[in-house]
Amino acid sequence: MSDAAPIHDAADLTRHIETRYHARHRQQLQTLIKLAEMIEDLHEPDHDVPEGLTAILRRLTGEMEVHMKKEELLVFPLIRKGAGAPLAERIALMRADHDDHDCEIAKIRHLTDNLTLPEGACTPWATLYKGLAEFIADLSEHIRLENDVLFPQFEPESAAHV
Repeated sequence: MSDAAPIHDAADLTRHIETRYHARHRQQLQTLIKLAEMIEDLHEPDHDVPEGLTAILRRLTGEMEVHMKKEELLVFPLIRKGAGAPLAERIALMRADHDDHDCEIAKIRHLTDNLTLPEGACTPWATLYKGLAEFIADLSEHIRLENDVLFPQFEPESAAHV
C-alpha cells in the first residue's frame, strides 16, 4: 500500500486520512503519554525535565479524539456523498480545531526547548523526543492535507483558506 495521499479524489483522501493519520495519531499519543509520564517521574528534580508534558499530551489526546470522531462521523461521510452547503460550517470548526492543535504543538516545542535533548539524556527520553518529532510531522502533514487540499473543495470561494 502506498503512503502517498490520493489528492485527486476527495472520498479516497478521507479514507487515507483515517487510515494513515487518525489511526496512527491514536497509537502515537498513547505511547508518547507513557514515555512522558516515565520521564517526568524519573527525572522530576532535573531542571531540564519537560514538566507538564504529560498533561499537554493528555489534553491533546482528548481534543484530537473528539476532532477525529467529528471528521469520521460528521464531515467525511458528507464529503464522500459530495455534499456542499452543510459542510462549510463544519469545515470552519475543523479548521479552528486545527489551530488549537497547532497551539498545543507550540506549547510542546516550548516546553521541550524545540525537542532538544539535555546532555546525557537517557534512552527513553531520546525515544520520547523522537516520537514527538514524528507525531508533530505527521500531524502537520495531516492538517496540511485537510486545510490545503481537501477542505477547499467544499468551501465557498470566499471562505477558502488556501
